[in-house]
Amino acid sequence: MEAVIEEENKPKKNQAKEYLKGWIPYRIKRYWAYMIATVMALTIPWITIGGNHLFLLSFDQKKLHLVGVAFDMQELYLMPFLLMLLFLGIFAVTAVGGRAWCGWACPQTIFRVIYRDGIETKLLGLHKRIKNKQKKPDMSKTENQVKKAIAILLWSVLAFVAAADFLWFFVPPEDFFRYLENPTEHMMLVGILIGTAAFIIVDVVFIKEDFCIYICPYSRVQSVLYDDETIQAVYDPIRGGEIYQGHGYEREKKYNKTKELLSVEPAAECTTCESCVTVCPTHIDIRKGMQLECINCLECVDACTTVMGALGKPSLVQWSSEKETLRHEGKTNYFRPKIIAYFTVLLIVLISLFAMGSTKEHMLLNVNKTTRLYKVLDNGVVQNDYLFLFQNTDSKKHSYYFEIMDNDKIEIIRPKEPFSIAAGKKRKKVVILQTKEQLANDARKDVPIPVTIRAYATDDKEKIIVERHTVFVYPRADLLKK
Repeated sequence: MEAVIEEENKPKKNQAKEYLKGWIPYRIKRYWAYMIATVMALTIPWITIGGNHLFLLSFDQKKLHLVGVAFDMQELYLMPFLLMLLFLGIFAVTAVGGRAWCGWACPQTIFRVIYRDGIETKLLGLHKRIKNKQKKPDMSKTENQVKKAIAILLWSVLAFVAAADFLWFFVPPEDFFRYLENPTEHMMLVGILIGTAAFIIVDVVFIKEDFCIYICPYSRVQSVLYDDETIQAVYDPIRGGEIYQGHGYEREKKYNKTKELLSVEPAAECTTCESCVTVCPTHIDIRKGMQLECINCLECVDACTTVMGALGKPSLVQWSSEKETLRHEGKTNYFRPKIIAYFTVLLIVLISLFAMGSTKEHMLLNVNKTTRLYKVLDNGVVQNDYLFLFQNTDSKKHSYYFEIMDNDKIEIIRPKEPFSIAAGKKRKKVVILQTKEQLANDARKDVPIPVTIRAYATDDKEKIIVERHTVFVYPRADLLKK
């Protein structure tokens, strides 16, 4: 009899194998995405180009390193462009792929997968199966309590690595480890490191996915960014049938000791196996439609694909749009006007960022008048005093001087010779400008005369040169000494 049943089921098994042939679960693809994101996060702080980091926002040195170019605090006009890229990028990705960031690249999700699926389940066996995220382990057992303590200990070590990696984007690794050699002199850094690690431990071990549901603001704004063609995990109620409470199938929810009656139309394809429910890390039922708790991890898609694939049928839960899967109104349009607009603006911002970044000044100069307005000497000669603040933002030492561009009646009295500034250093210079001949003849008031100062590196005048505009205050005629 068993042989006959086995023979009858063989075509179905072959059909299932053929249907699932070449299928790679989204879970495996996500693991690869997590690995790439982790490698990038750990290696980017160590990559330098010409002595500057690939990306570094240093509050200590008051510099921004971007693609190997160091920008001083006075050049942080680039930050708004970086923020626009960040937010517009998130908006564009959400409009196209829903909360793809949450499920595929967010550190919160990656940390939870490492801790829950890797440490607790695979390594220590605290959970029986990765596919059942609803059933909680019996913590009254001493064995499970020990496993939990070991899991927290192991995760604490990784949390400190993650906290250090986070800080490396603000404190370069070479400085970070040097500072830790004298922790008492850098208590602020140590405090932030411990505080960040403690938050990661509490978040991943105790807050869990509640962070995504109740704390993260992204879930609150996603509904504004979605449209009918946004790609997300969508259940097909036409094929699967509407799932509702009522008389019919009875399921015991062992994880909270309650019972629920679920019903489905007799002709519906959904088997009410609950695989898509038990595998969900945020504990939702995807069959009830889009919910803000969904992080687009696509675990439910994998679960339903496995079950329906065994029956030789497509999954009832697809990573698709409501237009395509929910209402069956045709293929998803990925090049709709809103998406084109998002990526057009992103391209404009990106081009602007590179254009402005390519015009980086390798020398910064602030020109300020001193408190003394002017000084009148014999023979009608007038002096104005200034305070020039030079900063060498290049990676090597340079020698600097300056000249007056648009008025040959004014000469430089001090300083007379070029001066050098080391890489990354600042230097103040008292500058005295003096008239060669009369500049104005106004008997009623002082006359401000525009002056253009061109400063340059004497050893690289073609590359390092800046212009600044100031005024030379010339006294009224009755104050001049003859």
